[in-house]
Parts: sequence; structure tokens; C-alpha cells
Amino acid sequence: MSKSAVRLPPLDAVRGFVAVGRRMSVTLAAEDLFLTQSAVSRKLRTLEDYLGVELLERGHRSISLTPAGEHFFRVAEQSISQIEAAVAYLGRQKTRAGVTITASIGVSGLWLLPRLGRLQGELPGIDVRVEANNALLDLRAAGIDLAIRYCSGRDAPPGALRLFGECTVPVAHPSLAVDRVDAETLPALTLLEFGDPGRPWLQWSEQLHAASLDRDAPRRVVHFNQYDQVIQAAIAGQGVALGRRALVEPMLADGRLKALAWRGPAASTEHAYWLVQAESEPAAEVIAIRDWILTEARHYNEQDP
Repeated sequence: MSKSAVRLPPLDAVRGFVAVGRRMSVTLAAEDLFLTQSAVSRKLRTLEDYLGVELLERGHRSISLTPAGEHFFRVAEQSISQIEAAVAYLGRQKTRAGVTITASIGVSGLWLLPRLGRLQGELPGIDVRVEANNALLDLRAAGIDLAIRYCSGRDAPPGALRLFGECTVPVAHPSLAVDRVDAETLPALTLLEFGDPGRPWLQWSEQLHAASLDRDAPRRVVHFNQYDQVIQAAIAGQGVALGRRALVEPMLADGRLKALAWRGPAASTEHAYWLVQAESEPAAEVIAIRDWILTEARHYNEQDP
């Protein structure tokens, strides 16, 4: 059967599934889509009936992706993100203004958004649009001016500017009353994990092994498919997360999280955060935002222990 002959599921149903997968919550997905929970649930059932597989495991008060759901979400989320970016780009062509920055959902929520108030205060004459997207968008095709990419140096695009490296540390809300992760405390801890096996430095199993703690089992491990969900769960006091120091620094500074002592490695990857610009000779407002981001990164690097 040719690719053109494959019958695709309804786009609206796929979009509903992607919204649920991003938030791991029907309630929050319904808010994002401005629909009722029952309407989102119907879209999920429509998609599952169409594909003939279960995409979600439905618990009493929680949902999780099945193996089939994980596979379909990875493909569908990137496709929906590309469509959303293209639609947004076409809309901006009518009244294009300001500077558009793209970054992953985690980097946007944890690094960019906490700094937007300061950016607007220092550069009040420039409108800024944040495109939170895990897909690697074609910057020019999507009408995006700047991107923050997470990759190794050899995979960084030509001309990319290094912002900061990756450094991890266990973090938890102060209400948990725990100050370290070791053989004594681990059996009582709930560990919060980012479900991306392609990044072992963010996996508790790998880090516990490196710290010679793999003989001791934690109380439980809770998995999330978005990194910002991991950190929000930690802020809510639900367990201990592997904090990416550059991203959780604002939470450490204001006391929403605290760093825990342990013997694990602080960094075990060549991956870093890079700033990429779409044009070799960008407009003046893009240069201003670019330089502001570089200054923020430099301030972090100067205080990084």
C-alpha cells in the first residue's frame, strides 16, 4: 500500500491525544483546548477505536501512556507541533512584529518564562513571543528568530553560541525534610524521573549506579514524559527530582526547592544549551534579545558553583 493510500485518523482526535500526552491530564488538556473534559475523552476514544489499540492506561486519578501510546505520541507530538508552528507563522505574516524565540517545553517553562519579566523591564520596546516546542523546527520556515537548542557540541548548528553546560543535582521541596540522598534515606524516598531513556544522565537508575546506590531500592519511582512536569511535581512536594541546575536555579534561589547532598556525579554529558539565530545578519531587535539572553547565561555561569 502506498503512503498516499493510508487512511489517517481525524486530526482533531490526534490533537486531543497530543494535548493529553503533553499534560498527562485530561482536565488540563481540556483547559488548553478550551473544551470540556468529556469532549476530550471522546476524542481519545475516537482515536483509539480508529487505531485499534489502547493509547492510555487509565487509573483512578491518573493516566499514563501505554507502549503503543508512547510510540504514537512521539510521532504525533512532533507533527502537531510542526503544524501549529506553520499556522502561527502564517498568522504572523499579517502583522509580523517583535522577536520569536523557540525552546523545548522544559526550557521555556523553567528558564525563559521566569526571566520574561526582567526582559520586558530592560527591553520594553520589543515584543517577545515564546514558541515552546519539543520539535526541532526549521527556524526560517517557521518564522522564528532565535532558538535555544540542547545538544552536544558536535551536533550544534554552525554559528551556535554556547549558553551553559548541563549539571544535575537532586532537588526537593523543603517540606520533605530531607537533606541528602544516600543508602539511609533512599528507601523512604519517592524519585521523580524524566522518561527519556536516551538521556541516561537524567535517569535515576544510571545516577544511582554511578553513586554506588543501586543496591538500595527507593520507595517508588514516578515517571513523567515532560521535564517541567518532573520539576512541578518536586515543587509540590511529591518526591525528589534530578534537577538540571541551570533550569531550577530560580527555584533554588527563592526556596521553592533545595539541593540535596549526595555522592552522584554533578555532570555526565557533553550536552549543553546553545543559542541559534535564524539569520546571519538579524534585525536590531533580534540582536538586542540575543545579547540579553547571552548576558543572562553569563550571569548564571559566573555564579555556578
